[in-house]
Amino acid sequence: MDSIQSFKGYGKVDPVEEQAFRQKTRKRLIILIVSVVLLIAVIIGAVAGTVIHNRNDNGKDEDASSSQLSSAQSIKAVCSQTLYPESCYSSISELDKSNTTDPEDLLKLSLQVVFNSLSGLSSLPESLMNATSDDTAKEALKVCKVVLDDALDYLSDSISSMDVKSGDKLLSLNKIDDLKTWLSTALTNQDTCLDALEEMNSTFLVDVKSKMQNSTEYASNSLAIVSKISGILGKFKIPIHRKLLAERESEFPEWVSPVVRRLLQVGRPTPNVTVAIDGTGDVKTIKEAMGKVPKKSKTMFVIYIKEGVYMENVVLDKSFWNVMIYGDGKDKSIVSASLNFVDGTPTFSTATFAVAGKGFVAIDMGFKNTAGAAKHQAVALRSGSDFSVFYRCSFDAFQDTLYSHSNRQFYRECDVTGTIDFIFGNAAVVYQNCKIMPRQPLPNQFVTITAQGKKDPNQNTGISIQKCDISAFDKLTAATYLGRPWKDYSTTVIMQSTIGSFLKPVGWISWVQGVDPPASIFYGEYLNTGPGADTTQRVKWTGYKPSLTSSDASRFTVASFIEGSMWLPQTNVAFDST
Repeated sequence: MDSIQSFKGYGKVDPVEEQAFRQKTRKRLIILIVSVVLLIAVIIGAVAGTVIHNRNDNGKDEDASSSQLSSAQSIKAVCSQTLYPESCYSSISELDKSNTTDPEDLLKLSLQVVFNSLSGLSSLPESLMNATSDDTAKEALKVCKVVLDDALDYLSDSISSMDVKSGDKLLSLNKIDDLKTWLSTALTNQDTCLDALEEMNSTFLVDVKSKMQNSTEYASNSLAIVSKISGILGKFKIPIHRKLLAERESEFPEWVSPVVRRLLQVGRPTPNVTVAIDGTGDVKTIKEAMGKVPKKSKTMFVIYIKEGVYMENVVLDKSFWNVMIYGDGKDKSIVSASLNFVDGTPTFSTATFAVAGKGFVAIDMGFKNTAGAAKHQAVALRSGSDFSVFYRCSFDAFQDTLYSHSNRQFYRECDVTGTIDFIFGNAAVVYQNCKIMPRQPLPNQFVTITAQGKKDPNQNTGISIQKCDISAFDKLTAATYLGRPWKDYSTTVIMQSTIGSFLKPVGWISWVQGVDPPASIFYGEYLNTGPGADTTQRVKWTGYKPSLTSSDASRFTVASFIEGSMWLPQTNVAFDST
């Protein structure tokens, strides 16, 4: 197992490596320019083909000017790549006052369409809360308010990221991946609202779903347009990330900043605030410490949590940026609470510790939900933090232990214990070198380790479990499965892991028993070992691959899946991308 020594060497720049980094950067820039030109050519080709076809049919252009026709056909060409081409065309056309044919401008318009639609929904949850006395409905609507506000913020971030200097019309590599992630999250957030209303049996579900239809379609349309751009770039990128298991100096994602790497190297960074339940620190509770964190901080704010069990629910909303917490060990510094579904709390809100702000880091911490199996859904940790890292942490509960809700996340050398769907959500997440421990559930219950919630084919989300030890926590006798597909495009891959003998030979189970999941899911295994790794009796689903190719498996490594083939590290240190 890697120790903190594996981080030594970061922060130093070798001249040869630096030159290689610059050469790679230049190559990628050239590829970007060529590929974007190609994209424009594709659009123009679609436009020209339609115009020629119309002229051949009609003998002349009728009432519209050539520029107007070109703009309309450009929008149609772009929208043809979406799941909802009609709503895409009508909504963008309504905003297109300049008759643009530039695909980047059309993307901006599509983002503005989503933003406008979500803005119109922003007051809906509160107005519905004021119209009901049903406490459970109010709890679900509170979830809607949080996630829809966050979705609106992600659209605002997406629009802002499209702002470029005068004369610079190129989408940068990292912007494309950011847009895909944030639009994926905006879709996930809207879906989370509906999930909360459904699980609380709210009478508002049908009304809210109807009112959200446009914003959901528009977000899907924008995501499809971005994915098309990304797909074209991907066809022309330098063939990187294909050494599937090439060992790097550190297997943390390249987006882990130099500051965080230095803090990891130190091991015990000097904290801004120390929390100690016995009164020997600056504050006694984690909530008090969080009250001292500056909002949207661009520098890391470090909180040291001394040994102890902290009985509190902690929520860090989207305004908490770049917060690091570290403890005295995953079995020593523990945050514990017991909110749960049976007692009237939506799954989303049961989390003992919840974080949504970008750049969150947790080291040597334990997170527990002690509600117990009889209370059903009870989350220990929920993360919607983009670029978040959890290192040497533990997550202990029963059903729905670890909710990797959205955005890009990485877990290394962590322990996860639970029963039903105890690793779930719709983040782009890699669990690496972790101990995943299914435990005995209630009588007549089965165990499912994962439940992945990808709903749109263009979302860049999924669960990747790599180099983990999957073994029983206790005397496990219940039927146990690697997971079940939660949504239509659920994506889960388990590779290079050790799987114990507890596993049912079929490996996986459908969400609705006896009904195969849709062919649109992507489930697979690759080079696993142990008595549970035999795939000869696995499920026969169309979307399940019992033995992935190395090429398919490489898509789910740290380098490819949560760094993205289009990313360049925002650091000045040399790096190896293979």
